[in-house]
Amino acid sequence: MSGGKPNHTDGPPPSDIMAAMLIDTVRADMKEAMKAREAVRLRTVRSILSAVKEAEVAGKEARTLSDAEVEKVIAAQAKRRVEAAEAFDEAGRTEQAEAERAELAVLESYLPEGLTDHEVVALVESELAAGGFTEKAQMGQAMKAVNARIAGRADGRMVADLVKDRLS
Repeated sequence: MSGGKPNHTDGPPPSDIMAAMLIDTVRADMKEAMKAREAVRLRTVRSILSAVKEAEVAGKEARTLSDAEVEKVIAAQAKRRVEAAEAFDEAGRTEQAEAERAELAVLESYLPEGLTDHEVVALVESELAAGGFTEKAQMGQAMKAVNARIAGRADGRMVADLVKDRLS
């Protein structure tokens, strides 16, 4: 293999190339934020890189995260920002809440576009019908099937409430 970028005949399989693309984009954005002196973006991108690095070394052995795993790490970071902003709002600390929302906007730029409420309802109903889920005792199996299709593109509480409401 030459010292350059991998081509189609050598290097990692395409899924690994895709994984590297998101993290490489984040790293490039960090450099841009440093050059542009964008404090919020730089702080947020650094937190993404730190969380990804932590996830990579968690467990028995270090590994490189897939693109989907990197997205999950970023989604978890986004969820924390939402919760923190809500907590700051409740405490009357609007400046801190706005800072959390600014970081949330940066995080969301790396995530796939979310589903509309109508799309979520349609997916939930479709999965429940396809899997034959009708009873509350099947909640766990139904949630697993629905979450596989939604793949983090909707609020988990909303999805769980929809599934629960539709099971008798």
